Amino acid sequence: MSIDNLQLINWDDIPLETVNSSMRRRIVTGELMTVARIYFEDGFVVPMHSHHNEQVTQVLKGTMRFVFGDDRAKSVDIGPGGVVVIPAHVPHEATCMGDVEEMDMWAPRRDDWLDGSDDYLRS
Repeated sequence: MSIDNLQLINWDDIPLETVNSSMRRRIVTGELMTVARIYFEDGFVVPMHSHHNEQVTQVLKGTMRFVFGDDRAKSVDIGPGGVVVIPAHVPHEATCMGDVEEMDMWAPRRDDWLDGSDDYLRS
């Protein structure tokens, strides 16, 4: 095992990317996973989508209402300290209630977020 790819990072040193007028984020990525610290304004809706990545979301501030499934069969509100694990390929949407700060972790890494092809967030 080599330590050549070891990264020591402070969130405050990562440039804050403006994705759209209501969403900003900082991204850290390794070879196998991506972690993002995300800031949403009140009322922002992450549109229904799915991806091949398993996702773990931890809400730090505010509340997010998640809706799951193409039929929108399950809904859950997650507030500060709450964590949701979303399996790969599960359709999901999130509505921000209040200003939200959260962290998302994905495996494998989110190459669409790294190459800017995450169009569902940019419109």
